[in-house]
Amino acid sequence: MQQPAPATVASQRPLVLGVERSASGKRWEFRGQSARQAEYLAQRLGVSATLGAVLEARQIDPDYAPHFLEPRLRELMPDPSCLRDMDTAADLLAQALIAGQKIALFGDYDVDGMSSTAMLRKALLDFGSAPLVYLPDRQTEGYGPNVAAMETLAEQGAELLITIDCGVSAFEALERARELGMQVLVLDHHKADALLPAHDALVNPNRLDDDSGLGYLCAGGVVFLFLVALQRRLKALDFFQGDRRPLDLRNALDLAALATVCDVVPLVGLNRVLVKQGLAVLAQRENLGLNALLDCSRLHEAINASTLGFQLGPRLNAAGRIGSAGLGLELLTTNDSARAQTIAQMLDRQNDERKALEAAMIEQADAQVAGQSGRFLVAQHEDWHEGVIGIVAGRLKERYHRPALVLTWNGDLAKGSARSIPGFDLGALVLQAKHRGMLESGGGHAMAAGLSVTRAKLPEFLAFAEDMMSGLSEETLVPRLGVDAVIGLSSISMRLIDEVGQAAPFGQANPEPRFALSALTIEHLAAVGAGKEHFRLRLSQAGQRFKLKAMAFRAAGTPSGQVLQAAARSGEAIAVAGHLRADAWSGPQSVQLLLDDVATA
Repeated sequence: MQQPAPATVASQRPLVLGVERSASGKRWEFRGQSARQAEYLAQRLGVSATLGAVLEARQIDPDYAPHFLEPRLRELMPDPSCLRDMDTAADLLAQALIAGQKIALFGDYDVDGMSSTAMLRKALLDFGSAPLVYLPDRQTEGYGPNVAAMETLAEQGAELLITIDCGVSAFEALERARELGMQVLVLDHHKADALLPAHDALVNPNRLDDDSGLGYLCAGGVVFLFLVALQRRLKALDFFQGDRRPLDLRNALDLAALATVCDVVPLVGLNRVLVKQGLAVLAQRENLGLNALLDCSRLHEAINASTLGFQLGPRLNAAGRIGSAGLGLELLTTNDSARAQTIAQMLDRQNDERKALEAAMIEQADAQVAGQSGRFLVAQHEDWHEGVIGIVAGRLKERYHRPALVLTWNGDLAKGSARSIPGFDLGALVLQAKHRGMLESGGGHAMAAGLSVTRAKLPEFLAFAEDMMSGLSEETLVPRLGVDAVIGLSSISMRLIDEVGQAAPFGQANPEPRFALSALTIEHLAAVGAGKEHFRLRLSQAGQRFKLKAMAFRAAGTPSGQVLQAAARSGEAIAVAGHLRADAWSGPQSVQLLLDDVATA
């Protein structure tokens, strides 16, 4: 059973606690639309009103709710053949394996690309084929297949080229691959034009003639379905004889989950169960590379989707951003425990280096955009590190609630990375601009895109972007904080955290539940952290014996931090919004609030 697609979010929802403008300038809105429906869900499912509100906020149909709370791969797994060209692609690789052809994998340098390439490489090795693997250098080659790489692979004897998490826009490179005698199989998920590059099979749920309804998949999801189709085809061809045995593809779910979370695709339908089941596989710590990364992450809580997105993902991305993506791929596929530990420690150090670069670049970029009056923000520099500009664009987008483009120049050509807000499709913008000759190259998703542009064409592109944004309403540009429910201190417990946790895994399109509390006073506030940038609080409510511990990360010097400090001095009541978590530092039964925002009463 497939989860229905999320409905379009209403432009403006009911206010939470009357907060039109919080300390950080946000409007607090309920994520849900119907308190009556939330109550009905709670009664029908036999859950608390709070969990009912969480489910209603995600527009979960009552009939689908049991599948949402306990997703099963067997029930949510589509037939891979529903994807256009999937059967052709599976047969192409199956025949290559039977004939003993030399296979080349060309992947992307981000986590989705690394994880997807690792999934396919591990499977091919188990099937008796040692593929060539090529991940481009982010700075010297850029995204996607290029002609020089195709020629290199041809010289190494490649007969079948498989592009992974890229290829749908690589017209020149794939044409060259065909000229060099290679068959071409594309496994991608990025937005596609009506015109497709040269190929023998092209699997992409976002190609215009694909009606599978799986356009929300990342490359990891596409590759997982491809492996299912491939193994099915190999069985039909009697490939598994003698010592050859079919794979237990459930063992690939940890990498599929990693790709899905880190590519920030919606956690709906198949994506949701891939992550849910993949986390269970990850917890077994059988992938030596992921296990080594977990050790470096020094976790103090159970493994969840946040572990993938904020612990493992950044360390792997550091390889593609400021090191070698090949190092990350080696980590994900190695069978040498000592080598895994060595690589994980290297990536951990590179991630620390990335953080330092990021901090300096954000400070410079913020100074550039602070005074810009347009709707489309742009920051640029002659020598910013290309591997970090995407992170900086994301930080600017979060801070100003505007689409943001960050460029780094090399002579007269800039490479850029952009991030968007809900309601503005960056991928569509970049495709149109490329068709109109404003960009040298570009592609991406609704919320993220990459491009290259010349100095001469940049003003035209920025004017085009600003014109495209002119159709957005002012409401779209108002930063909002979504809240699932208003609760009181008396309802907070580990039992509530466990019950709400049934809605996990949390991520894109299924955000971690956020709760608001009102009429709180601050009994204690202390600045903590190496730079005293965080606040630790103890909150109370009149008539309640329970005291709630809270953490406000990076609050020092912010408007929210100033409100907290003033309220601590004056005793003034405040309203807060944030996420409830088990406090791993204070024991398994301790609860704390991770504070996202604050408003005066």
